[in-house]
Amino acid sequence: MDQIIEVFGYALLVGTVATGVMDLGGWALKHAAGLPMPRYDLVGRWVAWMVRGRLVHRPIAASPAMRGEKPLGWFVHYTIGVVFAFALLWIQGVEWIAAPTVMPALIVGIGSVAAPFLLMQPCMGAGIASHRAPDPATARVRSLINHALFAGGLYIAGWTVRCLAVSP
Repeated sequence: MDQIIEVFGYALLVGTVATGVMDLGGWALKHAAGLPMPRYDLVGRWVAWMVRGRLVHRPIAASPAMRGEKPLGWFVHYTIGVVFAFALLWIQGVEWIAAPTVMPALIVGIGSVAAPFLLMQPCMGAGIASHRAPDPATARVRSLINHALFAGGLYIAGWTVRCLAVSP
């Protein structure tokens, strides 16, 4: 039980920082290249409808808005980041914090794109890997960029936690 609590504590730090890096990178891409930011309000709408028994939408943007969907979407976004950080630290062990390496962060971070490609996008009406999106190629590249930013964020967060002497 103590090991799970320890891993969760580090995952909370690493996942929050990594997700923040992803969001800062997305913000920079929006201002530098005109790429739109992800719509986390729609993630909140999906989750709000999910707890009411509706999982699949065609598309989610056409489903009625739900009260509190924007903060819920952002909360879910950061929670998912913490869950993937937990997976990284559970697989690698908290020792990874003492000497973070890039490959596990890349595998987990870029591998996390499977969640939107295979679950979220199909359920939100965009199809597997956004094949029903108006511009599937752009949607896929944007997802890959976001998750590559998250991967970099995992690595940066590992080093940040280590340098703050919070490491095991």
